[in-house]
Order: sequence, then C-alpha cells, then structure tokens
Amino acid sequence: MPTELPRPPARYSEMASPSSFILSIDQGTSSTKAMLVDSLGGVYRSASCPVGQSHPHPGWVEQSAAEIWASIRRAVRDCVTDDIARAVVGVALSVQRESVTMWDTNTGASIGPVLSWQDQRTAPAADELERAGVSEKIFATSGLPLDPMFSALKAGWLLDEFDPQRDRARSGRWRIGTIDAWLLSRFGGEPVTEAGNASRTQLLNIHTASWDSSLLEMFGVPEGALPRVVASTGPFPTIRDLDPLPDGLPVLAVLADSHAALFAHAGWRPGVVKATYGTGSSVMAIGPHHTADSGVCSTIAWDVGGVTHALEANIRSTGRTMSWLSEVLDVDVDRLWHDAETATSDGVVMVPAFGGLGAPVWDRNATPVISGLSLGTRRPQLARAALESIAFQIDDVIAAFRDTAGPMQGLACDGGMTRSRALMQLQADISGLPVYVSTTPNLSALGAAYLAGLQVGWWTFTALEDAVNGTEDRPLLPQLDDDERQARRDVWANAVNRSRGASEAPATSTGGHAGQSRSHTPQP
Repeated sequence: MPTELPRPPARYSEMASPSSFILSIDQGTSSTKAMLVDSLGGVYRSASCPVGQSHPHPGWVEQSAAEIWASIRRAVRDCVTDDIARAVVGVALSVQRESVTMWDTNTGASIGPVLSWQDQRTAPAADELERAGVSEKIFATSGLPLDPMFSALKAGWLLDEFDPQRDRARSGRWRIGTIDAWLLSRFGGEPVTEAGNASRTQLLNIHTASWDSSLLEMFGVPEGALPRVVASTGPFPTIRDLDPLPDGLPVLAVLADSHAALFAHAGWRPGVVKATYGTGSSVMAIGPHHTADSGVCSTIAWDVGGVTHALEANIRSTGRTMSWLSEVLDVDVDRLWHDAETATSDGVVMVPAFGGLGAPVWDRNATPVISGLSLGTRRPQLARAALESIAFQIDDVIAAFRDTAGPMQGLACDGGMTRSRALMQLQADISGLPVYVSTTPNLSALGAAYLAGLQVGWWTFTALEDAVNGTEDRPLLPQLDDDERQARRDVWANAVNRSRGASEAPATSTGGHAGQSRSHTPQP
C-alpha cells in the first residue's frame, strides 16, 4: 500500500464501552467496508471484504450481485459483535454509483450481471444517440454528457438482453437500478432509490429530481421498472437478514460514495472542493448547473431538507492504473507503490485511457498511451509514470473547475491513495494548490454516518464543520515554480492529445484541460 502520511493524535479518546453506534456500510467497486461510528463521531471499529470483477470481453466489466451481497454480510459480521449489535441505533449506506443491476421483485434474484460503471459495451449505442442529435438535450436535462459510464445505456442493454419487449419491466415485476436501489430492495418494501444516486443514471431530470419521460424514451427504459426516488434520509425500508443486526433496524441515510465523501468534508461550505482517490476519481464541489462545454457534470449531491446540486468531474482510471500495472508486470502492488514513490519517470508519460477518457474531455475513443520509452526504461519509471497520471488527471479537472466555479483555495482529498505522501505532494506541485488530506482515508462511510447522526440528533451541521477541522492534516504546499509546473503540464497535454489521435497538443499558457483548447466541446 502507499506509504502512510504522518497522522496527528486521534481526535477522540478510546472509550471502554460506548453506549451507541451507527453502522455505516460502504459498498465500493473493489470492496465493501463496514464502520462503527460512535456518538462522538469517532470510528470505533471497521472491517472490509473484497469484491471481484470479471471481464468477459474487451471493454466489458461485470460484477456479481450475489457476491456483493455476500461481501456486505461478511463485512458486517466481521465488524459487529453480538454485544455491539444491541447498541447499534441505525444504519447508513454509501454505495458505488453508476453500476446497474436488474432483479425480480418477487424472488429478489438478480437478472444477469451487475454492469460496472467502468463497463464500455454500450459505446455503439451512445454513437447511435449521438448521430440522432440528442446529446445536447440529454446533457441539458440530466446534467451528464452522453457516455457509457452512466447508467441509462447499461439499463437499456440489460433490458434488450433479458426483457426485449419490456413486458416484465413495464409491469414492475422486474426492477432495474443502481446498487443502492438493489440493496434496499433486499430489505423489502417498495423499491426506492436515493436522489443523488438516481441523478447518476442519466434518466433523472436534474432540475426536478424526478424521472424524465423524454430521457426514458430515448434510452428505452420503462418508468415501471424504476424505483421511486426519495430523499437522502428516506424513507427507506428497515434492515432484514443482516446478522448480527436485529431485523427492523432503521436505515437512517443513503448517499452515493463520492457525495458522502463531500459531505464528510463539510462540503456545503462555500469554496470547498474535494477529490476522492479510488479505483477512479471524482472531483466535486457544491454549485449550480452549467454549460456543456465546461467538461464538468451536474449532479445532485444530496437531498436533506431540499435538493443540493453539485459540480463534478469523473476520471475513469486512477487507482486502477496502479493495480493494472502490477498485474501486467506481475509484481506486488505494494512494491509498485514503493517504486513509484522513490523513482523518477525519466520522461515516460502514461495516459490510462482504458475505455476512453472521462472529464474534462469525455472522449470515449481515446486509447491508452505510454510515451517517452527508452532502452533504459524499467519498472520504476513505469510505476512513477502511472503515479503521475493520477495527479495530472486530477489537475485537468481542477482546471475545468476553475473555468466553471472560479478560484479555489485548496483541495480536500480522501481515499486510500491519499496515504501516499509522494502522490499528495505531487498533486500540490502540479495543481499549484495547498492539498488538505483527511486523516480518515474512507470518508465515504464516515460521510454517510455523519448524515445518519444528524437524523438521530447526535450533532448539528455546525458541530460537523468544527469536527472536519480535526480530520484534515496540515496542508501540503506546492514546491514547483510556475514555469516548471507549466512545462510538465504541457508534456502531459501532448501525451493526452496523442491518446486522442493527434500528434501535438495545443499550447497552454496558464494551465488548462490536457489536450484540449478552451473552446472544445466534450465529445460524448
């Protein structure tokens, strides 16, 4: 794993027998985590269970709903003892976003695979809609560019494959939705989905927070197959069949994982911009809807006493780049991280356009590129180039945020990779911003727990803002001068442009989206 950043002393003292807990479950792409949060906001105990992926064809990425459910049950069992279960007052959920599954409402059985947010099999269908001239309408309504990452095209594929006439879906016998909707359906009751997760499907009207009939028609998804959209605090069905928790325990809060991380950063404060470093990465800040040429998406951050909108940019491959390289080189990922943190790239640049590039260019036809190779290139140089690709991709979307939301005071960072001091210092150097690193790497689980704690009256929004000041380390400050920073950005921009099929990138004078001019419209 990445080298740990120095940590300040724990904010909360150990308690011999805390009186009550919230259990927060974070169902992510590569693992499910369970976290017990006490009434002071401290993390008392946690557990994790891995979740696999399969790749039956190039560009296809699938998961098993049964394996996801088994990982949830295992993580909960490993985190919660029988004695602690009696002290749990409620459950919070944080979930991976655009991944989609379909299930039978009578039996609960999944129909077909879970199509991961990384899956690119629907690129031809996206091309058809692009040729039909509806991409601008889709963006204006949903806030999202036409791209296979989002759920709508995946939902259409599942329906075409398993219910081509849409009879079962139209009747509501089969339902289709994101991971939150499927997981909540396991507990019984009317199928529901949380508003922030629903906004990632590309079927929701971003302005009304309701399913949009024109989008449903474009993507071929009957409204009868979709769960009802509810606020981030429900109402949700109660817990069932999640030992050792008692049946009937309330689900207090549900958030999408990146949204939950923003909430844990007290992201409702003006000027807060967060970056989550995971399998892919998300950069997000509270803000209004915007124009399509920014390369930035609009989304619903949460619905807590009313809808809060956010600006977001999504990167497909950041942590996955490191794990991919470890698989290709057949070397332990910990060793690869060591190489990346101690070596220089020696001019090697890696653009991990697996399945194309996400924000800010949204070019699904981009291809992976490794440039600058020489006879002296070895594993350490490749590892460093992979590490640098993470920071440069984040910087590209920071540039898009500057265009849309204006100046930023700093970058609040979370996720497992933030344990790497080398990566965080590199991010500060490349972006020219102070980088604030959360002392709790898994902020998605903590953010969901924070919202749940608000529901039971454990704390207030003001108290959470005060608490955040204790969970962010002292900032890492930029150490590059402006000329060197821009020179490195230009090298990266040239590599991105080659990834997109051109021989040379346009010049940049103040830092900007890699490989694109300011007037470029994102390619859906």
